[in-house]
Amino acid sequence: MIGLGGIGQRHVRNLRSVLGSEVDIIAYRARRLRHVLTDRLEIDPGSDLEDKYQIHAYEDLDQAFAQNPEVVFICNPSSLHIPVALSAAKAGCHLFIEKPLSDSYEGVEELISLVENQRLIAVVGYQMRFHPCLQHVRSLLRRQAIGRVLAVRVEVGEYLPGWHAYEDYRQMYASRRELGGGAILSQIHEMDYIYWFFGIPRRVFAVGGHLSSLEINVEDTASILMEYSADGRSMPVHLQQDYVQRPPSRTCQVIGDAGKIIIDFHAPSVRVFDERGQVAETRLFEGFQRNQLFLDELNHFLGCLRGDATPMVTVRDGAHSLRMALAARESLHDGKVVELA
Repeated sequence: MIGLGGIGQRHVRNLRSVLGSEVDIIAYRARRLRHVLTDRLEIDPGSDLEDKYQIHAYEDLDQAFAQNPEVVFICNPSSLHIPVALSAAKAGCHLFIEKPLSDSYEGVEELISLVENQRLIAVVGYQMRFHPCLQHVRSLLRRQAIGRVLAVRVEVGEYLPGWHAYEDYRQMYASRRELGGGAILSQIHEMDYIYWFFGIPRRVFAVGGHLSSLEINVEDTASILMEYSADGRSMPVHLQQDYVQRPPSRTCQVIGDAGKIIIDFHAPSVRVFDERGQVAETRLFEGFQRNQLFLDELNHFLGCLRGDATPMVTVRDGAHSLRMALAARESLHDGKVVELA
C-alpha cells in the first residue's frame, strides 16, 4: 500500500474483508499517521491503523519493494502516482492505481509500455464503472433504447469542506495544485464514464476557475463543453463540476431522437422516457451501499490477477480520460478550444 488516507484505508478494509489473513499487507508510509478511518470517513477513537489491519510499515520505498510484493496499491496524491507506479512496474509488480492516473501526462506513455511489455495486470480505480445506474444505462445505449444520441448533460457538485470529516479541507489533495487537486481532476469519474460511453471527444472548451471563497489554490468550478463527431454530425456533451453545491448534485441526462435517459445518483435511479415524453421505465436501486462499488472493483481486480477476467479500466483507458481532463484544464487556463481526437 502506498498511501493510507481515506481511499487507501478503504482498500485495506476491503482486502481484509475479502481475503482475511490470506493476504500480507505492507505499506510505504511517509507521514506515519496512525488513526483509523471508518466507512463514513470519521476517526475511530482508540484504534491504531497498523495494529488493527496487521500492516508492516516501511518509511523507505526501496525497503518496501525489497519485500517482493506481488501487487502495489497506489493511493497517494495524484501528482505522486507515476513515479511510484514506474518503480513498481520495473520491480515486476501488478498495479492498482487510484484515479486520476496523474495530474500531468509526463511518464504516462512509459508506464503504459512497461505494463504492456511485461504483461502486468494494471487497473485504474474508477469504481463508478461498477455503479448499477451506469451499467444499466450503458446497456440501454448499446441497444439504442432512445435512438440516436443527440446531446448529453452531466453534473457533479458537492461542498468540498464536507468531503472528509476527519481533516481540514485546506490540507486535502483536492484543494492543492501541487498534489494534483482541482475540481476537474478530483471529480474525474464523470469524465471517465463519458469516455466509457462515447470515447474521446474531438475538441474541448472550458470556463470557470476559483470562483468561491474557499481557501484553495485550484479551480472550484468548471463548465466543460466537449464536441464529439460521429457519422458526419456533431454531438455536444456538457459537464458541470464544482466544489460548492449544497445539497450535493450528481446527475446525467442523455437526450436521443427517440427518448431521454435521466440518472440521479443520489436516489439512486434511472428513468427512461419514450419518444412521446412518457415514462417508459423506472429503475430504483434501493438499498444500494456505496462501498459495494469498491468491493466489486476489488473482486474484479482479484479476478484479473487470477486470470479469470481482463481489466475493465486499463492504464491506457486511464490515460484517455486523463487526456480529456488535461485538455479541459488547459482550456480553462488559456481560454481556447483544445483539439483532441
